Amino acid sequence: MKPTIYDVAREAGVSIATVSKVINNTGRISEKTRKLVLSVMKEMNYQPSVVASALTGKSTYTIGLMIPDLANPFFSGIARSIEDRGHALGYNIVICSTDYDPEKEAKYISLLLQKSVDGIILASGFENVETVRELIKQKVPLAIIAREIPSLEVDTVAVDDFLGGYQAASHLISLGHRRIAIIARDLWSNRERMRGYRHALDEAGIDYGRDVEYVMESNVESGKALAEKLLRSADPPTAIFACNDLLAMGAIHAARRLGMSIPRDLSVVGFDNTAWASVTDPPLTTVAQPIRDMGTHVMNLLIQEINGEKKHKQRIVLLPELVVRESTAKYVRDM
Repeated sequence: MKPTIYDVAREAGVSIATVSKVINNTGRISEKTRKLVLSVMKEMNYQPSVVASALTGKSTYTIGLMIPDLANPFFSGIARSIEDRGHALGYNIVICSTDYDPEKEAKYISLLLQKSVDGIILASGFENVETVRELIKQKVPLAIIAREIPSLEVDTVAVDDFLGGYQAASHLISLGHRRIAIIARDLWSNRERMRGYRHALDEAGIDYGRDVEYVMESNVESGKALAEKLLRSADPPTAIFACNDLLAMGAIHAARRLGMSIPRDLSVVGFDNTAWASVTDPPLTTVAQPIRDMGTHVMNLLIQEINGEKKHKQRIVLLPELVVRESTAKYVRDM
């Protein structure tokens, strides 16, 4: 037989009312008691009735997470960190991968609201600001990760993308590179990284192309196609800053296809420091995002919002860190 709320109360040595408070995050109970009850629920594999909770307007202990591309190791890392923190807090995570498609975004938002999720987390790539504004208007508990929307009052956890772009370009400049190309997708985070890149070049008195050709997809193939185009141009770059690790790996593949050696003939810097960065050939110099910390912070903010534990929205900006590996080297000759 499945354990009941009565079984949990008896095993934990507390009242049924106390177990109910833990399940629904209501009332005043000590942290020690809450942890005890959660521990007993886990040991007994007790599952509150989510359907019943939803019908009575109570918590379903479910969070919706919308990410643009689950195949991207950065977003899969974000999803894992959020899921881990959510489970530690007693919440299940429903992951929706939107493929950067506005129609999918609208469909998933509607689905999550129908399922009475307790809150929603939107990841970088969600560009529909009007939808975010409408969710805020409807008082849906909401948090955003890996991007910012300065015009809206919403809990946000992001990395300093401007600083990350600045670090990447400054590293290449310090190695003597002057023809430094950038590969990016037209997203808020990438635009900020590009701002940092341009600021570093401006400081060094280096001109750059004002017209930027964005890739259509944030994957290896897109990085490969645009990098090959850049490297076949009349004035090819000696270094490329790619705004994520997948694009950077594409640039490395393109250079090899053209008979070039990395980093002797071309230096490449990525962004994210995904698991793949250390196992590419050569290992990739990249700007690290603190993925686990980002997931933990965003879940904490959202749960506080759900529980009504704070009066004001918070904006947490974490620092990126340049990780130097073997895909970059001093510029020693013209190409």
